[in-house]
Amino acid sequence: MTSTTDNRMNLVVLDMAGTTVADGGLVEEAFSAAAQRLGIEPGSAEHTDQLDYVRATMGESKISVFRHLFGDEEAARRANSAFEEAYGALVDGGRIAPLPGAREAVERLTAEGRTVVLTTGFARTTQDAILEALGWQDLVPLTLCPADAGGRGRPYPDMVLAAFLRTGAVDGVGQIAVAGDTSYDMLSGVRSGAGIVAGVLTGAHDKDQLAQNGATHVLGSVAELPDLLARAEA
Repeated sequence: MTSTTDNRMNLVVLDMAGTTVADGGLVEEAFSAAAQRLGIEPGSAEHTDQLDYVRATMGESKISVFRHLFGDEEAARRANSAFEEAYGALVDGGRIAPLPGAREAVERLTAEGRTVVLTTGFARTTQDAILEALGWQDLVPLTLCPADAGGRGRPYPDMVLAAFLRTGAVDGVGQIAVAGDTSYDMLSGVRSGAGIVAGVLTGAHDKDQLAQNGATHVLGSVAELPDLLARAEA
């Protein structure tokens, strides 16, 4: 791994679902399955309120979401296990695909000498299932989930900082570029000190939400990120 002393963005930390991966609303489906297992009926007022919270906190560690929704740790862990099981089954059913241009963007960034890391708010088993379904097991040198960064997911900066520490790809956090589709991705990038925090419009949150939470740039998709980095370094 090569360090750099210039202002090249040689470490690129990318979110998965909604940023590089299209999952077609599987998070909401898997949540509904998990909630039903805990006795919350689809269509009920409680289910609607909880689903609104899930939508608002897209990008956050899923166990943290369930802790908020269900209160005690045991119920949160049961809900999280049910969610991961349901999501994994949907992934195995073929309902997941790369977003257009995502793989090509990762390959171009890598060819330019940048280290790309993929991150997620899902558990490791689910992240691995997604990578396997896409054939992305060897696409990048490092993938991270909250457990790989001490257990705290977004909006904390821990996964971005874990990528910084574990890759040794850059000398300072200002040489990191972060990209994601949610407000929590933006907060995580800002709190890490990343030099570029790019929001993409292929996922959960819109331009205003991304900008309000610290996006330095808002892109149509991650396919535009290599050109953004090239312009920033020119």
